Amino acid sequence: MFISTREIQVLYADTDMMGVIYHANYLKYFELGRGGLIEDVGYSYVGMEELGFFAPVYDVTATYKKPIRYGDRAFVNTWVELNDGLKTVYGYSIVNEQDEICVEGSTTHIIVKKETFKPTAFKKAFPDWFQKYEEIKKK
Repeated sequence: MFISTREIQVLYADTDMMGVIYHANYLKYFELGRGGLIEDVGYSYVGMEELGFFAPVYDVTATYKKPIRYGDRAFVNTWVELNDGLKTVYGYSIVNEQDEICVEGSTTHIIVKKETFKPTAFKKAFPDWFQKYEEIKKK
């Protein structure tokens, strides 16, 4: 299984009144991780869009285990949890500098045609990309 890691820039503006990262901001960190993984394996979301497709989020989960505060160093680890040809599930763990898991989650994506938003099979639209995910996904 391949895991992509990106450092998160924890901004003061990302915190809430309690001084911790506001819960919805973790979705931005998931996106940072997903984009990093796609880049690490040699593909481009922009390239997907240029070919006439989007990969919208179909489902998202997040479990908050430990707070991250402004000034902390944090990292998002991302992997392909499931890749069945129709949908792709990315797994995430956001860890602090001590490698403690602070947030775990996943996002499920489908491929749609840009102009119609009609779903299409990832396996059919991007066979090489699909195959790469098959090679690196969680076993």
